[in-house]
Amino acid sequence: MSRPERLGSWWQGRRWGDDRGDASIQMAIVFPFVLLATIAVIQASLWYYARQIALTAAREGAGAARAYQAGPGEGAARAREVLDRTAGDSLLGSTVAASSDGQRIRVQVSGRAQSMIPGVSGLHVTQSASGVIEAWSVAGSD
Repeated sequence: MSRPERLGSWWQGRRWGDDRGDASIQMAIVFPFVLLATIAVIQASLWYYARQIALTAAREGAGAARAYQAGPGEGAARAREVLDRTAGDSLLGSTVAASSDGQRIRVQVSGRAQSMIPGVSGLHVTQSASGVIEAWSVAGSD
């Protein structure tokens, strides 16, 4: 066997046989992406939970404002009560707005979802609910 052939076989055997440290390099490359994906899933969950809190408050407020002889103020108060009881740190800077056109009531709840990244404000959340205002009517008349 000539010298170049011997060196070639030695180099190939050494190259494939000695892969110490490859796992560390692979983890250094892959781990930031795994960490980023994990934070993204958690942030999406926090946003979804904040949306559900805002929607529940808006629905409760609309239900209270739809009652016979109730006004938009009562709906906003009920929505604020639900937020005080359930939102905690999950829905930050929440605001409640209620409006009525005499036929329908609309309650809107807005705020920000909690952020996983320090110094970054959370995603904005806005949910609303509406319904027909209950009123007495005489049978046969519209």
